[in-house]
Amino acid sequence: MATATNLSGEALTQIMTWLSPSFPVGAYSYSHGLENAVDQGKVKCRETAREWIGFLLSDGAGRSDAILFHEAYAAVSSADPKRLMECLEWAQSLRGTSELALESRAQGGAFIRALCAAWPFASRREWLDRLGPSPAYCVAVAAAMAFAGVGEHAALTAYLHATAANLVSAAVRLTPLGQSDGLRILANLAETIPDLAKDAISRSLDDVGSSAVMADLCSMKHETQYTRLFRS
Repeated sequence: MATATNLSGEALTQIMTWLSPSFPVGAYSYSHGLENAVDQGKVKCRETAREWIGFLLSDGAGRSDAILFHEAYAAVSSADPKRLMECLEWAQSLRGTSELALESRAQGGAFIRALCAAWPFASRREWLDRLGPSPAYCVAVAAAMAFAGVGEHAALTAYLHATAANLVSAAVRLTPLGQSDGLRILANLAETIPDLAKDAISRSLDDVGSSAVMADLCSMKHETQYTRLFRS
């Protein structure tokens, strides 16, 4: 199996392709409550955007999803279907609002459909089938990375980076930030992402949880927000 420090060309290509903004999961249409945070004036500049997104990664849904990613990856690697189903159940139950649940399920389902259209994984396809039509996105990506033999730390680091990049992109579209400001935010966040991935790999389902209550509240308010660019 590939490792974080010695990825094969194929593994690197898979990470880049599956977590690319062009991979058809519709990530661009979700803001994880950020749109309402901007509407309320909680996020209005580069620094507040960096703080908001950074906290989501370290103490919010990013942290929970990273631990679930680790558990799902381990379940597939050890051929443990019961553990994988437990990850799915946790992932579904942890969404604080209907929009956040939609964000996860819709992307997970789209990821699996796109993956199977081009990478059938023939003899191991039954593992993908176990996930169902709309699995949590973090679980779906973790399972695929494990199927493909991509090193866990590299895969999880890339997943968290893609999450950060999508939120930064949303912030740039929602606030008076330019592309350079967005890149500065992402560069700052990227410094800590490998450590967040390493920490998540040392955790278990007992450690899953979020303290980003404000993000959930913003998501609730977003459901009835009058004007919206994003689905969450």
